Amino acid sequence: MANNSPEFQEFSKAQLEAATTSSSAFVKNLKTISEEATAYSTQSIAKVSTLIEELRSAKSFESAMHIQSEYTKTFFVDFIAYLTKVGELYSNLSKEALKPIEAAVAKAQIGRDKQPVQVVAEVQTSKDKQLEPAVH
Repeated sequence: MANNSPEFQEFSKAQLEAATTSSSAFVKNLKTISEEATAYSTQSIAKVSTLIEELRSAKSFESAMHIQSEYTKTFFVDFIAYLTKVGELYSNLSKEALKPIEAAVAKAQIGRDKQPVQVVAEVQTSKDKQLEPAVH
């Protein structure tokens, strides 16, 4: 059992690195999502302010209804675009956050017959391939 202690420590270190990489990717992507939400909220507030000003300057009920219907159309188009973008960001978040853990689990399953040190070495060499920057 004493012979396996350093090997177990190396294997545990690789698992910890996978978890750290995963949490870093999670935080990075969550920050991107929050920045997108902030930008969308800022734009929405500006558009509502513009809408209110246009409604205040409307000369008739018909023109006010036209202004409101145009705003509603653009609101839904913008909102669908926002939801699509945020959906893609959440998809990227899950893919990137789980990638290091999936690799470590796959290596552990493949390496059942191997010694833990061999599995750790394989996980560490593949770790650099997984840490590609996300394209925004």
